[in-house]
Amino acid sequence: MAERRIGIILHGATGRMGTNQHLLRSLLALRREGGLPLASGDRLMPDPILVGRNGAKLGVLAQAHGVERWTTDLDLALAEHGDSIFFDCAATGARPSLVKRAIAAGKHVYIEKPTAPTLAEAVELARLAMRARVKNGVIQDKLFLPGLQKLKLVKDSGFFGRILSVRLDFGYWIFDGEVTPAQRSSWNYKKAEGGGLVLDMYSHWRYIIDRLVAPVRRISALVQTQVPRRRDERGEPYAVDVEDAAYALLELDGGIAATVTSSWCTRVRRDDLMTIQIDGTAGSAVAGLHHCRIQPLAATPKPVWNVDAPQAMNFFEQWQDVPDAAAYANSFRRCWELFLRHVAEDAPFVPSLLEGAKGVQLAECAYASSRERRWVEVPPLDP
Repeated sequence: MAERRIGIILHGATGRMGTNQHLLRSLLALRREGGLPLASGDRLMPDPILVGRNGAKLGVLAQAHGVERWTTDLDLALAEHGDSIFFDCAATGARPSLVKRAIAAGKHVYIEKPTAPTLAEAVELARLAMRARVKNGVIQDKLFLPGLQKLKLVKDSGFFGRILSVRLDFGYWIFDGEVTPAQRSSWNYKKAEGGGLVLDMYSHWRYIIDRLVAPVRRISALVQTQVPRRRDERGEPYAVDVEDAAYALLELDGGIAATVTSSWCTRVRRDDLMTIQIDGTAGSAVAGLHHCRIQPLAATPKPVWNVDAPQAMNFFEQWQDVPDAAAYANSFRRCWELFLRHVAEDAPFVPSLLEGAKGVQLAECAYASSRERRWVEVPPLDP
């Protein structure tokens, strides 16, 4: 058994997600455990170099966690032949230009979603990577959350029978900064910086629905800006020029109906910040980020509509928990393990940049539907 180093250019490392999920809980966690086991018996040791604009922050982050390499010079990092992977988790708006530079430098490319602000840019990046014959992919972390892993297990067991419908409900209250500081960065509310709830979240909804239920074929959506004025990190007021709420009806393969509600202007009265319910002829399941609950046909209650008396049934108590069948690793780490094996030993890998472009496509279709007040087809994407 040999140790094999793999150099990774981590761009956007000082951001919340870059630090917590990608650096600490994924790459450095693998390092602490002696590397990623490969099929050959070798262990792949990630060796990240932290890249960003703020040298002071990079230096502090690197020193705090024993990372030896960091730089504010991306061109210098791209010129280093010993680092074969470029990863970007900074703001969406700058992503296309960064990925193009990485591809031109011959790097394998792995990026956060959305892969680009527009579908044309997202498809261009996918085609550039394919022509350059570099490995490429996009993070699809939600699939590896415990709740969705359990939901997949339920589906793969044939539990649902014929699937009839899907309901995805996401959102929580994002403070506007007037009294309580906002818990999302202000760039999320600025079009020029790649902001917008639909562009952000529909990239998740597309792969969740496509891969857990059935491919999306058409969409009818209403997109709104419900809180038009907010304050940024410095307390300065600014106008919101993107949407903060969206409501959609989708038709999936096989005539399955799906409703998707997404909002940064709602208060939570459900099991989790995101829940997805699948209803089938033989049973139903509801999953959040960590839990999944099922109700088979044989255990389905028979409520009676009665406006003259309070509801006697507690519907929440009528569902059965799906137990933890395994120890669930961090969802971002699972994404990294798959991509690292893809690069190191050509292991199968589904979420390519073309798959990532499908999320941007669904977002654009939702925008068009809302703007034109009509159903919009979601055609297959050609490589």
